[in-house]
Amino acid sequence: MDYARFLDCLASDHARLRSVATVNPGAAVPSCPGWTVADLTRHVGEVYLHKTLAIREGAEPEPWPPKELAEEDPIALLDRAYAGLRAEFAARRPQDPAGSWYAPDRTVGFWIRRMAQETVIHRVDAELGTGQPVAPIPADLAVDGIDELLKVFVAYGVAEWGGYFADVLGASPGRTAAVLTEGAAWRIRTGPGLFEVEDVTGEEAAVADVTLTGPPADLLRRLWNREPPGAPGAVTVTGDPAALEELERCIVVATQ
Repeated sequence: MDYARFLDCLASDHARLRSVATVNPGAAVPSCPGWTVADLTRHVGEVYLHKTLAIREGAEPEPWPPKELAEEDPIALLDRAYAGLRAEFAARRPQDPAGSWYAPDRTVGFWIRRMAQETVIHRVDAELGTGQPVAPIPADLAVDGIDELLKVFVAYGVAEWGGYFADVLGASPGRTAAVLTEGAAWRIRTGPGLFEVEDVTGEEAAVADVTLTGPPADLLRRLWNREPPGAPGAVTVTGDPAALEELERCIVVATQ
């Protein structure tokens, strides 16, 4: 995906999130235990502000969030933060430097992609919390989101902060997992302190301890644990339950 496409998706999902968030701000968000829709809305606003400062100041501000943000109306905060974020994106080039926890890509473009993916997941959270229909997730955004989740969050997280994954991978016998969707496939290899991801063809990924197959949007929601409660999913899982549990636990640790 190019950056213009990410920005278009960000605009669309922000608008949907904002609209849905006004329906029932006090509703519980099942995919974010302990949060209401208002809490979720505030969180997204805080994230937008945080990344705006990371771009502007060249480092991610800590500690975060400032206490005074808790007193601001969640929708007002979301509006203010989104306007600031888009202004920062408009004033810079994707290749310009920015503060980031992800050492391989400390650029504005990293945050354009990350905020597009952050927003689509949280607008799904808002839809689940308010009982609104979940709007379609474009296939290209979903494929990119799967790729980002596996490589940027989990693989990089294990490589850089392996101690957090010790309970999951420390005694791993070494497993393989495959994630297959339309036009994309990933093969994952795990072991003690290891989580490697490579792009492969469907045929190359055919032999794995566990395989997840489905449409891009459904796979993205399954991997992010954003499936509707009690509803049958469109993702097919075959293979070793232990390998699936290991994969899912790694994702949970990486995205906490």
